[in-house]
Amino acid sequence: MESNRKETWLQLLFAGCAALCILSVALICWFLFANGLPAIVEIGPLNFLFSTDWSPSQGQYGIFAMIVGSICLGLGAALFGVPLGVLTAIYLAYYCPKKLYGPFKSAIDLLAGIPSIVFGFFGLVVLVGWMQKVFVGSSGKGILCASLLLAIMILPTIVSVSENALQSIDPSFYEASRALGAGHDHTVFFVCVPAAARGIGTAIVLGISRAIGETMAVIMVAGNAAILPTSILSPVRTLTTGIVLEMSYASGLHRQALIAMGTVLFILILIMNIGFFKTRHQKG
Repeated sequence: MESNRKETWLQLLFAGCAALCILSVALICWFLFANGLPAIVEIGPLNFLFSTDWSPSQGQYGIFAMIVGSICLGLGAALFGVPLGVLTAIYLAYYCPKKLYGPFKSAIDLLAGIPSIVFGFFGLVVLVGWMQKVFVGSSGKGILCASLLLAIMILPTIVSVSENALQSIDPSFYEASRALGAGHDHTVFFVCVPAAARGIGTAIVLGISRAIGETMAVIMVAGNAAILPTSILSPVRTLTTGIVLEMSYASGLHRQALIAMGTVLFILILIMNIGFFKTRHQKG
């Protein structure tokens, strides 16, 4: 009798935690849409989303350049971070000696705990200086520099989730492939990795979402110019940095426009996640 009561209370507790999470998401959505949509309607959806003129003092609220900047940095971070992260996860799961696994895993976990501002200082001092030496005449701040920094920042997410996906597949997959005469490398890359494709895909989406949503480090190395980029060295401003840089003094329609930028960012990430999970479901 006592055991049944404990199970009932635990079920209620877990259900309450789940409901609280759902309520938090619902409240965030309500705040963003309730405060952002009126500004989009007042400015005009086409002007707001597809104009590149951002000058609140002159009544211009076009965020297209910042949308492009966010997408460029997300794709750039994925280009550098995804191959490195997935290959690192494969190494940890199937190739890393037991003596090295602990130090390597601890180092990756430590990388996840470094504050964004520390990454920003590293990028500002090391990466920007390196860019100035390699690309003489450039400021060093731009898409390439920010993408490299974001690639480093999303590595822990991609490595951890991908490794968990690789280690959670049925061991019989590996054993059956080896029993049929396939080598270790062939089995890993053509049997185990495809079997863990869903988990690896989730890691990639989470990493890109982290890159698109990063703020502090990007402010320090991206250049913060609200213009359409013309090369990988061009300075850019993302949606997140635009909000942070101006929210402290914004008021009226300007403030509502910044909240609307947050709404657009939320929708972009939501579309990306829904698209991935829908594709994954269809393949499954």
